[in-house]
Amino acid sequence: MLDANLKQQLRTYLQNLKSPVELVVSLDDSSKSQEMNALAQDIASLSSLISVSSSDDMNERKPSMQVKSAANGTIIRFAGLPMGHEFTSLVLALLHSGGHPMKLNPEIIDQVRNLEGEYQFETYVSLTCQNCPEVIQALNMMAAINPQITNVMIDGSLFQDEVSKRNVMAVPSVYLNGQSFAQGRMTLVEILNKIDTGASKRQAEELNKKDTFDFLVVGAGPAGAAAAIYGARKGIRTGIVADRFGGQVLDTVGIENFISVKATEGPKLAASLEEHVRDYEVDIMNDQRAAKLTAGELIEIELENGAKLTSRAVLLATGARWREMNVPGEKEYRGRGVAYCPHCDGPLFKGKRVAVIGGGNSGIEAAIDLAGIVEHVTVLEFGNSLRADDVLQRKARSMKNVTIITDAQTTEVTGDGERVTGLNYTHRGTGEQHHVALSGIFVQIGLVPNTEWLKGSGVELSRFGEIMVGARGETSLPGVFAAGDVTNVPYKQIIIAMGSGANAALGAFDHLIRSSAPAEEKAA
Repeated sequence: MLDANLKQQLRTYLQNLKSPVELVVSLDDSSKSQEMNALAQDIASLSSLISVSSSDDMNERKPSMQVKSAANGTIIRFAGLPMGHEFTSLVLALLHSGGHPMKLNPEIIDQVRNLEGEYQFETYVSLTCQNCPEVIQALNMMAAINPQITNVMIDGSLFQDEVSKRNVMAVPSVYLNGQSFAQGRMTLVEILNKIDTGASKRQAEELNKKDTFDFLVVGAGPAGAAAAIYGARKGIRTGIVADRFGGQVLDTVGIENFISVKATEGPKLAASLEEHVRDYEVDIMNDQRAAKLTAGELIEIELENGAKLTSRAVLLATGARWREMNVPGEKEYRGRGVAYCPHCDGPLFKGKRVAVIGGGNSGIEAAIDLAGIVEHVTVLEFGNSLRADDVLQRKARSMKNVTIITDAQTTEVTGDGERVTGLNYTHRGTGEQHHVALSGIFVQIGLVPNTEWLKGSGVELSRFGEIMVGARGETSLPGVFAAGDVTNVPYKQIIIAMGSGANAALGAFDHLIRSSAPAEEKAA
């Protein structure tokens, strides 16, 4: 099941086990069950602390595998082969069940351990989803800490009957004790905040105790990370507050234009960004979202949980998010056929008909990827021609199950109350109205800057909602700087965001020097 290179890597990791781990497999006659058994046997052959047994429990999904800790009785489950992006989740489950320390703050571990009640999580994923492992690994760590918590990873493409019955049309989809709990990327802290109602208040109290920063960065994507490093290197008190470290990079699959790195993936780059920032004395405040900016001698950033942070200079690097169509039915069927990540949710539409909205690079790349999974892809482009690179257009047009329609204005998402059944569009040239029967719609029409929280703050925004910046990253407010995709910088690229973050940090440092210099004494 595992090749020699992967076995050697895994053998090295498993040397960190401190207590026995039992793999309990539940199998049927399918080929996937044979693969699951082979995977379990391969893992057991790499460590004397790992054993394999089988279970005939009729309530277990097949194929599935339990990772059981002999030391504390915790159980982590995988329904379907945890390969692809989820292989790391399996490795961590083995290590944590076997007593290897987790990279979590002691306070978080205690909070999980002290949760009262039973929490049975079920998490539907696709093995091509980049967002899913973060959720799986967070829930698995909780399960490895507290025996009253369990989590099962469920490969949605393998358990299609369940997906259909529960109407799962986006991943990750999390159920708690049989009820829908959450959808999309979540961190461990966010999960705790949902089930431990007092957590947010306690966090706010701790954040309110922090002293004033010299330089506070809001946002931890490429721009924010670069700015924080440059600030810390200047020896000033630097903090970074962010909803999620890595930002939009976490949703990027392949990166092939980051100079000096021939190819990488978004989550890997995001992890490297955080690791680099942690090499410096930067106060990292993760899982926090800014809600309000108030300018003054000190700049105040109020967070959604009510905490207030102050700083002499602030850099805004809150990035952007996928643009929505804003048509009837879109919000109603979001997560029920309307999706924004073809890599994450595409496998859920295997053998079905879908549409991609947008004819730029992201839209045509999505169409090409989906064409290998679904029955048919219809691309709808608002303009009279595609905007994607010529090489992508040629590839898409060569695929027999891809139809491209230009001059198409989507007017409505239709559904049966439970899920998407199609969409309506108007041909902008003829005015004719059309209906396309579909099971899924993937929206790929650009980005919207995350600046709604800045309205009324005095920060000047463009008509597109972007922060207006000068040559040094300065905004319309003294001491407030901005960088990256949230600004009016014309090209939204990772490498440009990093450069603009460094530039704005240097601009902020220059501002701090000048604003703190003593006034010249007047001549007698």
